[in-house]
Amino acid sequence: MIIRCLIYFLHFSTPGSKIFLHNFLYLRFEQSGGPNWKVKLGRKDSLTASQEASNNIMPSPRANATYLINLFSNFNLSVKDLVALSGSHSIGKARCFSIVFRLYNQSGTGRPDPAIEPKYREKLDELCPLGGDEEVTGDLDATPENFDNQYYKDLVMGRGFLNSDQTLFTFPETRKYVKMFSKNQSKFFRAFVEGMIKLGDLQSGMPGEVRRNCRVVNTKKVKVLIEAER
Repeated sequence: MIIRCLIYFLHFSTPGSKIFLHNFLYLRFEQSGGPNWKVKLGRKDSLTASQEASNNIMPSPRANATYLINLFSNFNLSVKDLVALSGSHSIGKARCFSIVFRLYNQSGTGRPDPAIEPKYREKLDELCPLGGDEEVTGDLDATPENFDNQYYKDLVMGRGFLNSDQTLFTFPETRKYVKMFSKNQSKFFRAFVEGMIKLGDLQSGMPGEVRRNCRVVNTKKVKVLIEAER
């Protein structure tokens, strides 16, 4: 469940403005046909970066539903939130690196994941052959440019690209929400908005800043310039 930040704040904000990464995720979803909601402004980004901390909270593409449910519950996010927020994979692509184990050695069996629909597996085999280029990317759902409920329809048909996606249908506790959202896009949109608002309200309790480049913390020089402009 990863959407990389590709936008520089310098292009869209003025010094001292209260804009953060969550705002740009909102724009990406809305511009792709997704729902809109009132984004709370003022949340700041971290002053530091930790690979270990990131690994502890970013779901692996190999994750199963039990792990995901436990991970989300640590942040007071419900099973419904988990399934709804996973719908962010309605847009975008992922690398073959993330699925080769599903295609050729699921759970160390030396066989493909039986949950993959056979014709879809043939398509993935062609896209991601064993020993091939693992940097090649594939669509996360059948309509990767549109934010819609096709993602859930694909899961019902066994056409989830990532293991962490398809597991939401194979696991009973999450399956009911996959079925619900696959049949009713409005319910998906409402649940997605509720989940995004909850995500936006999460706080680490650590000091932060409004970054001018979303990939790196502000330098002291930039901070001095900002103060001088005020």
